[in-house]
Amino acid sequence: MADERKVRVHNKSDKPDNVVARENEIFEECEAIEKTLPGWMRGYFMYLRNGVLPMTRLSYLRELRFFLRYLLKETELQEKYEDIRKIQPADLDAIAAPDVNLFIDYCRRYKVEDEKGNVTVYENGNAALAHKKSAVSVFFKYLYRDGLMEKNITDGFDPIRLPKPGERVIKALQDDEVMRMLDAVVTGDGLTDKEKQFWEKTKYRDKLMLLLLVTYGLRLSEMQQLNLSSFNFERGEFKIYRKRGKESVMPINNTITEAFDEYVNLERAKEDTLEEENKDALLLSLRGTRLTDRQIREVVKKYTSITMGTSRRQGYSPHKLRATAATSLIGRGNSIYDVQELLDHDNVTTTQLYAAHKLNTKRELIKNFEWGEDLERNDTDS
Repeated sequence: MADERKVRVHNKSDKPDNVVARENEIFEECEAIEKTLPGWMRGYFMYLRNGVLPMTRLSYLRELRFFLRYLLKETELQEKYEDIRKIQPADLDAIAAPDVNLFIDYCRRYKVEDEKGNVTVYENGNAALAHKKSAVSVFFKYLYRDGLMEKNITDGFDPIRLPKPGERVIKALQDDEVMRMLDAVVTGDGLTDKEKQFWEKTKYRDKLMLLLLVTYGLRLSEMQQLNLSSFNFERGEFKIYRKRGKESVMPINNTITEAFDEYVNLERAKEDTLEEENKDALLLSLRGTRLTDRQIREVVKKYTSITMGTSRRQGYSPHKLRATAATSLIGRGNSIYDVQELLDHDNVTTTQLYAAHKLNTKRELIKNFEWGEDLERNDTDS
């Protein structure tokens, strides 16, 4: 059995231990990928470490590793090397823009066969392709900037056309759907018999989770990292840590206070029954461990699928509840700049996409505009 290494956090910062531990996990995963890449790329690794967010760094390293593996599998480099660590700067200097365009096209749909002969088909839409193109572009720009390539080939990369932001791009619950979702978590209506067995033990936790998501538009990572100590009811606020590691303080309203008290007093496991690392975690599984990202997604998909009348698989992700918070707040007449601040959008144009989502307004406009009865009435009058 493999020896599982336990990492202990020696934390002297203001951040909670679980936040520091998560940052360390990302850091270690980045380092593990870097060890599989050519050693001469250390300058690029340092550039990412100092120039982009940790999750962006991890994503770019994954994409770079995939690109180099593609070169050894699909180009003439397969005759030269068996390990991507052997690739040299001169090999990449020989790559032209059309070669990268072929790689992007390859990424639209490709197959991977495992050792047992099982085949997995991967299919990527334009948004995913744009991300891959961005990662490769950043890498080649770095190579050119540091003199490892004679010319900047990124100008020749084919554009990837993304759909213009529009009404149908934004998927969010309407206010009446939010109320039905919250009603489902309170009553258990719409759950299967098996789901109700879990619901009896987790309904207060799930209610608090959903309320936090639709009220504050929290990101999944921000939700997952919340602790009991994040909440200060004397001051009426709680603290979250954003994607750039910065603190943000959120005000607590009466709805959240009531849901928090119900969960902690009626359902959450007592502190003396928990392992030390889980004692402060806000959202606990039935095993007494901090909920994972996947577990939170499953809860959200379950209750959103009930309110929308879809399968569990078609339920919304936590990010769609973030969109729900944005559209609901703007629909209530709140300043777009205040909503931008609450949701931590880098640019107000992102928030403006939600302001353009006017489905509720259209529903109200058409609600009392029926043709059938009006036509019949007019025919009778004439």
